[in-house]
Amino acid sequence: MLLGTVLVLFLLGGAGTASAHAALKGSDPVDGSVLDAAPRDITLRFTESVSLLEDSIRVVDPENRAVDTGKPGRAGGRADTASVTLPTGLDDGTYTIAWRVVSADSHPISGALLFSIGEPSATAAVLPADLTEDPLTSSLYDITRYFAYGALALLIGVTFFLAVVLGGPSEVLRRLLMAGWLALLLASAVLLLLRGPYERGTGVGAALDLSVLRDTMVSRPGLALLARLALLAVAALVLVRVRGQGQQGQQGEQGQEWGKGTLVGGALLSVGLAGTWAAAEHASAGIQVPVAMTSSVLHLLAMAVWLGGLTALLTVLYRAPNTLSASVVNRFSRLAFVSVIVLVVTGVYQSWRGLGSWSAFTSTAYGEVLVAKLVAVLLLLVAAAFSRRWTGRLGEASAEAGAVDEAAGSAEAVGSAEGAASTTVAEPVKAASVQAGDSVQAADRAEVTARATVAVAARGPERVGATDSEASDGAADVPSGGPVDTGQGGRECPAAEDSSAADPLRQGLRRSVLAEFTVAVVVLVITTVLTGTLPGRAAAEIAKESAGAAAGGVTASSTTIPFDVGTPNGHGKVQIDLGPGRVGKNSVQAVVFGPDNGIATVPELRLTFTLRAQKIGPIDAKLTDRGGYWVTDDLQLPLPGKWTMKLTVRTTEIDQVTVEKSVRVS
Repeated sequence: MLLGTVLVLFLLGGAGTASAHAALKGSDPVDGSVLDAAPRDITLRFTESVSLLEDSIRVVDPENRAVDTGKPGRAGGRADTASVTLPTGLDDGTYTIAWRVVSADSHPISGALLFSIGEPSATAAVLPADLTEDPLTSSLYDITRYFAYGALALLIGVTFFLAVVLGGPSEVLRRLLMAGWLALLLASAVLLLLRGPYERGTGVGAALDLSVLRDTMVSRPGLALLARLALLAVAALVLVRVRGQGQQGQQGEQGQEWGKGTLVGGALLSVGLAGTWAAAEHASAGIQVPVAMTSSVLHLLAMAVWLGGLTALLTVLYRAPNTLSASVVNRFSRLAFVSVIVLVVTGVYQSWRGLGSWSAFTSTAYGEVLVAKLVAVLLLLVAAAFSRRWTGRLGEASAEAGAVDEAAGSAEAVGSAEGAASTTVAEPVKAASVQAGDSVQAADRAEVTARATVAVAARGPERVGATDSEASDGAADVPSGGPVDTGQGGRECPAAEDSSAADPLRQGLRRSVLAEFTVAVVVLVITTVLTGTLPGRAAAEIAKESAGAAAGGVTASSTTIPFDVGTPNGHGKVQIDLGPGRVGKNSVQAVVFGPDNGIATVPELRLTFTLRAQKIGPIDAKLTDRGGYWVTDDLQLPLPGKWTMKLTVRTTEIDQVTVEKSVRVS
C-alpha cells in the first residue's frame, strides 16, 4: 500500500528534474567574455565539492571541432573546482565550454559557457547530447528513489512496530515486513545499475556497460549503494532467524521471537541503512557535515518509524481489528510522539542549514518547497492529534470493559467455588440420609441460582443494548441440577461483544490513521523533492558571486524570464545575461531552457529594451542564434534607469508568447 501510494502521488504530482545542490558560481574565463589572447586553462568554481567524470569539461571551437584538453583536474587542489588545460595556438573566435559534474550530494549538474578570443564570431558548435539529462533514465531513477524511501520506511517502521509496539508474532505484518525488505533490495539494485547512465546523462542501455558499472562502484554514491545491499543481506539473515524463533515461540510463550540481541542488531542495521542515504546526499556536503549527517540519520529513522508504523497500524486495523488492543495503540501513540519530536528538532536544524536566511523562504525554490513541506507537516500533526484522541477513547472503553469483566469474573469464581463446596458436602450427607441429602441439594440449587443471577446482573452493562429482562432470562436459564458453569453464562462470545462495543471507536481510529498515513506519504514525497532542490544558502552564495562580478564590470545582471505558449512542452524559461549593464555598449547572451531544465532550441527569440520613464525605445537587441545561444555584442543603452525587457519566444511556426521583465542600468 505504501509503495503504491507513493507511486500514485508521484505520477499525479510529477517529480521534475532535480535542481541539485551544487551550482556553478564562477568561471575563468567568465561566461561571455572577450579575451585578447587565448587562456592557458579553464577553471570552473562550484558552491560545494563535486566529483569529476572523464569528460567533465569539453571545449568546442567555432567550427564545432573538439579541442584537446586532456583529463579534468582540480584548481589548486580544491574539491569545489574543475579545471582543464588548453593547448597553445588556438584561433580567434567564439568557443563553447560544455561541462558536467556530480555534486557532493550525488546529483549530476551540467551547463555551457561561451568565451571569445580576439573578437566574437559565429559558431557552428552543437551542444553535446548528454549536456541535459536523458528523460527516461532520469524519470526511472527518480521513481526508484521514491520507492527506496518508501521501502525503507516500511522495513524499519514495521520492524519497530512488531518488536516494540506489538511485542509478538503477526503473520500479516511479517509479510508486510518482507515486502519492504524485498522492495528496498530491488530498488537499491536498480539505483546501482542506473547510477552510471544518470550521472552521464545517457540512455538506459548504458546500465549494462560493465565499464560504466565499474566506475559507479568506486564512486561515493556507488559505495553507499553497495553498503546498503550488504546491510540488506545481513538483515535477511536476521529476519530468517526471527521467523524461526517466532515459529518456535508459537508453540510456547508468545512474544519471545524478538530477543535482546535481535533488537540491538535490528537497531544497528536501521542506523546503518539510514546512514547510506546521509553519506550520499546533501548532509555529506556543506557546513557542519558531522552534525548534519547525524541529524539526517535521526530524521530519516524518525520518519521511517512513524510512517512505517502507521502502515503497520493501518494494516492491522483493516485486516485484524479484533486482535488490536488499546494498549498496543497507546504504545504506538507514545512512539509516534517521540518520532514527531525528533522530526521537529532535526527538521529545524536542516531547514536552517539549507536556507541560511529568512528571505530565502520566499526568494528561492528551496524555500518554497520547504514551506509546502511545513504546511503538510502541520496537517499531519492535526491528523495525529485526532488519532491520539481516538486512542484515548479506545483506552477508556477498554478500561471500563476490563473493570466489568473483573467484577463478573469474581462473582463467577465465588459462585463456582461455593457451588462445588456444597456438592462436596452433600455427598456424605446423602449416604447417611437420602431425605436430608435431597433437602441440601435443593438448598444448593437455590443458592447457586441466586449467585448466577448476581453475576449476570454485574456483567450486564458490558453488553451493548442489554436489558434487565434479558439479564433475568439469563438467570432463569441456569440448569436445575449440579454445578453451574458461569464462564460463558449470559455472554456467548466475549470477543465478539468487546469488538461490538469498540467498533465505533475502532472505525474512528481507522479513519484518522488513514488520513494521517495519507498526509505522511505526501510529506515523504515533498521531502524527496526537497533533496533535489538547490538550497537557499547555495543560491545566496551564487547571487553574491554574481554581484561581485557585476561590481567588477563583467556582468551586471542575470535575469530569468519564464514563458508558456500554452501547448504541451511549450513552456520553460530564458536566462538573459546583460553586461556590463552600464550606459553605452553592452553585450547580451540569452539561453532558452525547456520543461526539463535542459537547454532548448527555438526558431526565434526577439528582445527589446524600453526606458518608459524617458519614453525611449523599444531598442531591438538584434539577437543572433549561435547554436543554442542567442547573443549580441552591440546593444547601445543611452541612459541609466529601469529598463523594460520585452522578450518574444516562438516555439513553432504558429506558437509564440511575449513576456516582460525589468532590469536596472547604471
